Amino acid sequence: MDLSEHDWQHLKSLLMKQKLELLQAGETGQQAEEIVELDQSRMGRLSRMDAMQTQAMSKETGRRRRQHLVEIDAALKRIDDGEYGPCSECGELISAGRLAANPAVRLCIDCAQALE
Repeated sequence: MDLSEHDWQHLKSLLMKQKLELLQAGETGQQAEEIVELDQSRMGRLSRMDAMQTQAMSKETGRRRRQHLVEIDAALKRIDDGEYGPCSECGELISAGRLAANPAVRLCIDCAQALE
């Protein structure tokens, strides 16, 4: 894999765009993660169960969003440090197609499959 300067800049801009989108989604998703009020006089049992299920799904979505932000920040740091491209496990270069599909990826396909 031999990426041009244009390719590096494109991948970095994709990462920055993804980060911005995740941060914006996080602002709107925080309300859905708040504690569900269990006042039986205000809502029925099924409504409370639905609200609790929605809250649990929102919390998991938030956790995944925060994890993806960590991965994006790590990829941006690797770009800035000149360490972006090689697999963090085996050191082989990650394919351009894999980086294009997920610019935050840190493992080549072989190492990713071995960890699964």
